[in-house]
Amino acid sequence: MAVKIRLRQQGRVNRQTYRVVVTDVRTKRDGKYLENLGWYDPFKAENNAEVDAERALFWLNQGAEITHEAEKLIARLAPDVIAQWNDRRQAKRTKMAAQRRNLKKAKA
Repeated sequence: MAVKIRLRQQGRVNRQTYRVVVTDVRTKRDGKYLENLGWYDPFKAENNAEVDAERALFWLNQGAEITHEAEKLIARLAPDVIAQWNDRRQAKRTKMAAQRRNLKKAKA
């Protein structure tokens, strides 16, 4: 099952609020979700968002994809989560590149 971290729209007309949720990619934008990670209210001037950084990092480490808007929101509220996630992705890429180089050397 493919999982995404994305924003779920709520509220009324011209006054939307959003929830940061973990959901299956096949569900609708406002459909059911697996877990609620936080919220975002763009109409508040201060203290307009909250995200559970620990759970967000857990889901990212489990292989969840993250949408661009959700990534920007989490990066603003919990920059260490995005930094750890990017470090882990970069380490994985480096490891795979080293394996490809070793395989290429073995063939030669």
